[in-house]
Amino acid sequence: MLKVLAIETSCDETSVSVVSNSADIYKIHSNIVASQIEDHSKWGGVVPELAARKHLELIPFVLEQALEESKISIEEIDFIAATVTPGLVGCLRVGSITARSLCSLYSKPFLGIHHLEGHLSSILFAKNYPKPPFLTLLVSGGHTELIKVGERREMQRLGRSYDDAAGEAFDKVGRLLGLSYPGGPAIAKIAKKGNASKFNLPKCKISDKEGGFLKYDFSFSGLKTAVLRLVEKINLNGDEIPIPDIAASFERVVAEVLVERTIKCAIDNGLDNIVVVGGVAANDTLRKMMIREAYKKSINVHLAPINLCTDNAAMIGAAALFRLKFKAHESSLELGISGRLPIDKAKTLYEKKPPF
Repeated sequence: MLKVLAIETSCDETSVSVVSNSADIYKIHSNIVASQIEDHSKWGGVVPELAARKHLELIPFVLEQALEESKISIEEIDFIAATVTPGLVGCLRVGSITARSLCSLYSKPFLGIHHLEGHLSSILFAKNYPKPPFLTLLVSGGHTELIKVGERREMQRLGRSYDDAAGEAFDKVGRLLGLSYPGGPAIAKIAKKGNASKFNLPKCKISDKEGGFLKYDFSFSGLKTAVLRLVEKINLNGDEIPIPDIAASFERVVAEVLVERTIKCAIDNGLDNIVVVGGVAANDTLRKMMIREAYKKSINVHLAPINLCTDNAAMIGAAALFRLKFKAHESSLELGISGRLPIDKAKTLYEKKPPF
């Protein structure tokens, strides 16, 4: 049984986890997540400098709690992993330096993990997780991507958002409607009281060079602007803003866009399994719609566990464990951090000469 201590600090969650696997069964021994939502809510979004300082303050206590809860000592750990890209640079640096320092102190090998691969790996804790190849819809606050995962974890991005990620659009529309931060849960809650068919909001597309559209790509900036114009029009008429109806209509359109383009991509690429991960994957409307529409096309849907949709270290540990299945996956202690790295370049994190 391999045991990994994993650290995640790419944005505003300070998380440490101890995970293991044996015979392809992945187990979480501890997964401590210290959220910074209260620290950033008054600003309506994450403040990078504040987030980095908070990680530095919290990491010793979260690390201690994770080891204590797991009942596994650091001497028993086989590998130490940390998110090194993509994310907020100051935040990534805290987790990476912590992990590499522990590796040096306890003579443990280090694995630098791509944050998106971590989200992809959260499905490994679900029952009957699919074997590759499959299509993953990764939909979160910072990313909306369609990624084909191959048999040896080769990753090919087939679709992406060209402006706001879906989660980012939820936050901005939530703020526009005067709802609390983060916007996703707030919109989902109030949308239950609204009429999702009340407003016909646009399903924006990205034009290609040939005069058509990029059929697997996303754009949510125009949808956000459409909600702004709708609110402005209602205000000009002196009417009360029907917040539940707008929230429900917005949530429906986002889900429809994600579902329609994901299923289209899966069919065109001959994939009969769809995996849905990331913070927005916790949205009930999206989960139900994806299952219902995929069933009509004889496509299986695998949903990340609700408690592992948002950023957490267990998913980082799972990514590390999966990499270790293919041997020779170890990162240099000289590996730094980077705010950006395409998912199909994740394998460069294990080269003798680090990419950054």
